[in-house]
Amino acid sequence: MKNYVLFIVLLVTSHVFSQNDPKSAFQRGKYELAVSYYKKADFVKAIDLFYLAAKLKPENEIGKESIKKVDSLREILRKNIITQVIGTWKKAGNQPLWASASASTMSQSEVDEIIEISENEIVFYELNKKTNQKKLLKTENLVYSDKCSASLYSEIVLSDGTIWNCTINDKLNVLHVINVAVQKDGGIEKITTNNQERFYIKI
Repeated sequence: MKNYVLFIVLLVTSHVFSQNDPKSAFQRGKYELAVSYYKKADFVKAIDLFYLAAKLKPENEIGKESIKKVDSLREILRKNIITQVIGTWKKAGNQPLWASASASTMSQSEVDEIIEISENEIVFYELNKKTNQKKLLKTENLVYSDKCSASLYSEIVLSDGTIWNCTINDKLNVLHVINVAVQKDGGIEKITTNNQERFYIKI
């Protein structure tokens, strides 16, 4: 009987403590908001909020459950991206398509820079505009990065260690990649200024 009473006291005390713990309350709020976005199938917002909830207190039940949600949503979002990017893309420049200087420079070139993306690899080559001959430049395995430099699901790491975040404009069929970090022996070094960018259009 004494043990039972002690258990009830500890349970009540723990509940009161958690209510008075601002960090736990903040975590629960983010988790519940993430769940609401998840139910609406807004997975991009949901994964960011689940990740935040997991980072706040990874050791508690909410933290552990949030990590599981992040992992499952990564798979869903990456499958969505790969269905969109599979195909052939032509480099349109280092600036948005509406930047005339970028478009002009690419049009004056004798070759087009082309990438072919499949589920497992990216092939880079040059296409001679006059002869229509291809020149293979390199082939890269399609490897995702989970280091979260800019995005939780859309970063790929190349063999030289550079990490690129990829976004797609569905309406314009434009693929935008930006170098957000580099992977070194000592860890990940984020790039916050003068990031290299590439814009590709689907052909």
